[in-house]
Amino acid sequence: MSEAYNPFSLRGKTILVTGASSGIGQATAVECSKLGARLAVCARNPERLQETFTQLEGEGHSQIIAELTSQEDVANLVDQSPELDGLVLCAGKGLTLPFAFCSREKYDDIFNINFFSTVETLRLLVKKKKLAKGASVVIVASIGGVGVFSVGNAIYGASKAALTSTMKFCAKELAPKKIRVNSVNPGMTNTKLINRGTLTEEQFNADMERYPLKRYGEPEDIAHGIVYLLSDASSWVTGQALVIDGGVSI
Repeated sequence: MSEAYNPFSLRGKTILVTGASSGIGQATAVECSKLGARLAVCARNPERLQETFTQLEGEGHSQIIAELTSQEDVANLVDQSPELDGLVLCAGKGLTLPFAFCSREKYDDIFNINFFSTVETLRLLVKKKKLAKGASVVIVASIGGVGVFSVGNAIYGASKAALTSTMKFCAKELAPKKIRVNSVNPGMTNTKLINRGTLTEEQFNADMERYPLKRYGEPEDIAHGIVYLLSDASSWVTGQALVIDGGVSI
């Protein structure tokens, strides 16, 4: 077997990553670049996106600044996007709130970024034929609202469950175009998303004990699953939610 053989290689592929300025999105962009992909990275904060950009290996990468809750920005993102072999939809935010305080306003806020902006970005990229034949779409969802139902997680979990459901519909509808659509559904991952000051270190440590592997995930743990779904190694995989959660859902 050739030493160069690597079914997970992304060489020759152009991949757009949204939410690329931190956390899972940033790690995914960096890992994809290490495996030979040409990246278009997108986020709303120019300074933080530049931090990601400087970590990318290889050449030919580009940056696109966009606030994905803005219809105009999404349209501009789609216009600026090259033809894509891979798409990672990672933009989102979290919220922990008792159900009694889960107002319509709170639902709208979380759904606008986690669900509607993600789906609209994908819809327009499909409509404008920016996804190449054989392209792979990966939506970053969550085990929350699908396999795990934690107190205070109703809004966030519902938004991510909606993404997981939509992923399956899109996978079926886009299969005739040879476009695959999957999701990764992480457990708790060490990103700014979970470090919002709502839990103490003691509470985090106690929660970690529920995980069979006794730790939270790192962004790279999730990024490696995304790389698999983007690569030709997963060419017969579509409509699937890849759970990466240290075993907590079992």
